[in-house]
Amino acid sequence: MFPSSLGELRKSPVGDPLRLNRTIKDEMRMNLIRRLEGRVPIFSGIIGYEETVVPQVVNAVLSHHNMILLGLRGQAKSRILRGLAGLLDDRIPVVAGCEIHDNPFSPICRRCRDLIREMGENTPIDYLGREERYVEKLATPDVTIADIIGDIDPIKAAKGGHAIGSELSVHYGLLPRANRGIFAINELPDLAGKIQVGLFNIMQEGDVQIKGYPVRLPLDVVLVFSANPEDYTARGKIVTPLKDRIGSEIKTHYPSSLPHGIAITEQEAWIRRDGSRIRVPVFIKEIVEGIAFKARADQRVDKRSGVSQRLPISCLENVVSNAERRAIANGETEVVARVADVYSAIPAITGKIELEYEGELKGPENVARDLIRLSVQMVFRQYFPTTDFKQVIEWFEMGGNLKFADTDSADHLLRTMSHVQGLLDKTLPLGVDLESPAGLRASASEFILEGLHSVDKISRSEERGFAAAERRNSQDLYRDYTAERSRHKKPLN
Repeated sequence: MFPSSLGELRKSPVGDPLRLNRTIKDEMRMNLIRRLEGRVPIFSGIIGYEETVVPQVVNAVLSHHNMILLGLRGQAKSRILRGLAGLLDDRIPVVAGCEIHDNPFSPICRRCRDLIREMGENTPIDYLGREERYVEKLATPDVTIADIIGDIDPIKAAKGGHAIGSELSVHYGLLPRANRGIFAINELPDLAGKIQVGLFNIMQEGDVQIKGYPVRLPLDVVLVFSANPEDYTARGKIVTPLKDRIGSEIKTHYPSSLPHGIAITEQEAWIRRDGSRIRVPVFIKEIVEGIAFKARADQRVDKRSGVSQRLPISCLENVVSNAERRAIANGETEVVARVADVYSAIPAITGKIELEYEGELKGPENVARDLIRLSVQMVFRQYFPTTDFKQVIEWFEMGGNLKFADTDSADHLLRTMSHVQGLLDKTLPLGVDLESPAGLRASASEFILEGLHSVDKISRSEERGFAAAERRNSQDLYRDYTAERSRHKKPLN
């Protein structure tokens, strides 16, 4: 049982004065050191930041710094900030009923000081868990100084018979309510300038003033922020003295490698459906993740906006859903994702990319299709750098063509593809052989066809499906080029 009164707290190990009188920054620092010594991971669910972002966050906490995370959308900034709550104690004692979670041994608000003076050792004690000590606010233009810091409440003053300038007349904002905890502000540049100015005192002097009245609160709080790099550095977006008071500026980034991206997407995507045997081949996961990588490098996609990790997450969920829909319609017991399912997931892609002028001209769906084809090409070349597909290509050049829908069963696909000489024998580099389940063999074979299409060895159209690649001479290419330039009304050089 935890002590329930101030007197019991003084006699209990929980009431160790050295422990209770630590600042929040000291508390986080000591708990972090304990984790580092025990080789315990600092953050859970954070992948790809082990050598970059996490060490910088650790240094900031060890240095007693307030910090800001700078990064584009979908770079786990909010998750990292919320993960800082894990560096707090399991629970701390507070004066019961206190809005700002006062330390029973050194209260700062007038109400708690009066209560302890009146009740002494019988003052009731409550406890606050670590999750309750993390307060987060999304900065928007309509946020007021009263929301963040507080205001004088005339009704409270009248009911209690207090003076307007009394501490007992204060209605506390989010920042005082985060006392003895962590206060996070997402998208800091969106906060109005006068509110940014209002944060100066708490960061430098450790107190706040309420609406010009001589009410001072020496709060103990860690301030952490997140922002888009462009907004943060643009003139007029952030008050320079506030920027100067932030101890550490840490830049986040997108996954640096395909395996890191796949691991994040698998962790976050809902692909383990109840009652269904779901199988997503590795090459399909790589294609889905590759779409985001290709989009981040594509000139038609706005780099300032970024391409969130939510793109491959949403895309993979749609891929699984389309495969699930097909399996249900065909009575298949196993759900196996195919490349056709990736094209069916275009609605999960178009809403996640902001296009430049050139991309707007082409249209988001066409850009999404191009990104899928580029991703298929990248993955295909990875698995088949030197494989000879001459026999398969010749089959199409001799007049053969294949047409099937994303709703066709695996057995139907295999029967159709069996007509293409040598196709079903080429899946071994994908980890698929003739003994593999039909769904996996169909998925691998379709991937090979899509791969050959992506490198222009065969063609594909809505009318004919897969067919021989069109042979185009230099005159055809020049005619298409001039037509495209004319359509955009740009003169030839």
